[in-house]
Amino acid sequence: MKIAIIGGGPAGLRAAEVAADGGAAVTLFDAKPSVGRKLLVAGRGGLNLTHGEDFSRFVTRYTGPGQPEGFWENLLAGFTPGDLREWAAGLGIETFEQRTGRVYPREMKAAPLLRRWVERLRGHGVNFETHHRWTGLQPGPPHVLEFSFYEERRTFTADAVVLALGGASWPVTGSDGRWTSILSGLGIGVNPLVPANCGWETPWPAELLAVAEGRPLKNLVIRAGDHEAAGELMVTAYGLEGGALYQLGAALRAMAEPRIRIDFKPTFRAEELERKGSWKLSPAAEAILRHGAPSNISPHDLAARAKACPVAFTGPRPIDEAISSAGGVRWDEIDANLMLRKLPGVFVAGEMIDWEAPTGGYLMQGCFATGTLAGNQAALFGP
Repeated sequence: MKIAIIGGGPAGLRAAEVAADGGAAVTLFDAKPSVGRKLLVAGRGGLNLTHGEDFSRFVTRYTGPGQPEGFWENLLAGFTPGDLREWAAGLGIETFEQRTGRVYPREMKAAPLLRRWVERLRGHGVNFETHHRWTGLQPGPPHVLEFSFYEERRTFTADAVVLALGGASWPVTGSDGRWTSILSGLGIGVNPLVPANCGWETPWPAELLAVAEGRPLKNLVIRAGDHEAAGELMVTAYGLEGGALYQLGAALRAMAEPRIRIDFKPTFRAEELERKGSWKLSPAAEAILRHGAPSNISPHDLAARAKACPVAFTGPRPIDEAISSAGGVRWDEIDANLMLRKLPGVFVAGEMIDWEAPTGGYLMQGCFATGTLAGNQAALFGP
């Protein structure tokens, strides 16, 4: 089998690895001068590879419109968080689990892992073609792939193809979303790419920012409609950031007027707060609690507000600032093996499929797991 992998991020590199291990002749194409750039960006925070929480909870972290029931449970059973840690160990990269459940390389760096991974792939016969931007596909099989190489047009023929081109977050790494027009032109349904795991904007007054900007809000529960998340937020000049907010991205995008309610004291009832009469809040939390409230607010109403402090948003931050994106290839366009139904022999993997997950290792695990499935199935594909 002659297989082309397009995209040198985690999903594409993993697909190349398993396809080569399956006996295929693999060529990996990337538009940038080198592969793994998004992996290196993720490594700036220590490279959160996966998460150690209970598997039954883990599989619920993945959402997307039209997502087949049980898909992630089956997929992740084929390449589990434990499998990812064993894979890293096979590269000589020791991992550890924090108290939060997040799993990182012991060195807290991405470069050593990427370097050893590329060396392994080269040793398994994977051929790398960089500076190759994908521009088109003439469906087969065999499939004729079209590329722009500097000012030159090149083609490559493959028995099977894995597309792992990412979403549209961090476009400097190569995941700029240009592939959407190519697939749409081939009749593949693609939902618009939108920011996920990102900050949300609200017009804070200058006096609030003087007290709160750059300050964390800790030990919160925040709610968006019927959805809630616990964790921390960070006050920014444009609004709010933070892991708790990232978990509510899909719920906020579904709102005509996106807003959250912050519970600053989740371990107390409003009646208890009113009875206490005063409670400890950071200056930043106090400023947000008082923002928009009447100056003569009653103790009863202030306690109620501390349990459900409203913050309205004007919208999310731009997609090129987001940690990840939602949208992409629709689920009804792909089968259980991640093959495009309308293009037999063409598989998709990673963030270009319409799924999302919060930060915490779930994004990386999802890319590795989809890359594993797509690479395996591409190596097995035949007329």
